[in-house]
Amino acid sequence: MVCDCVHKELTFTFFHLFLQSKKRGLSLEEKREKMLQIFYDSQSFYLLKELEKLGPKKGVITQSVKDVVQSLVDDDLVSKDKIGTSVYFWSLPSCAGNQLRNVSRKLDSDLQSSKKRHAELVDQCNALKKGREESDEREEALEELKAIELKYNELKEEMGQYADNDPAAFEAMRNAIEVAHAAANRWTDNIFTLRQWCSNNFPHAKEQLEHVYFEAGITDDFDYLESSPVPLSAVVDKIPESSP
Repeated sequence: MVCDCVHKELTFTFFHLFLQSKKRGLSLEEKREKMLQIFYDSQSFYLLKELEKLGPKKGVITQSVKDVVQSLVDDDLVSKDKIGTSVYFWSLPSCAGNQLRNVSRKLDSDLQSSKKRHAELVDQCNALKKGREESDEREEALEELKAIELKYNELKEEMGQYADNDPAAFEAMRNAIEVAHAAANRWTDNIFTLRQWCSNNFPHAKEQLEHVYFEAGITDDFDYLESSPVPLSAVVDKIPESSP
């Protein structure tokens, strides 16, 4: 008989523990409410380590207290400040109420602004629709516009084939050649000046200098470039046979 009672008692205990293990944990919002209640009930200041001891008494495990409190701080429901080397947390019902009212007023203002902007966009949309009602005349105009755009793209593509023969492009190329020619001769003049300076100041090193000149590509035939205009035939030869 005694064994049966003990067995029943152990069975009930294990069953109770099993139900406790299956108990649903608190959601984040429930944890926030529990931690806020700690502040509201005491209306005191706390260190984080103190809150980590009080949290489990409200059903918030120690490992979650820091994240829960930080989420309250981020939402301005809990105040945080560093005093000396310690960080204190606190929250008063009156302060939280004011903060929530400020948030509510801001949300109401944003809502009104959004409604006003929506009404403006609806009016603009309706104004743009005027004169664009579906009709046979509108359909014909759209078809004509489509045909014109197609023809424009074809002509634009055809013009691109003759871009290299554009007089403006040829003139730009000729100007670029003149600039390059002047720059090349300017550097040639600089090289001649430098060679003369070296010869005057280092006459005993003539052979070494000549070797350096040769290595740099400055040979006996090195001289100024003569200007020669681009022959028109070089451009005409590029014109396609189909060009008029």
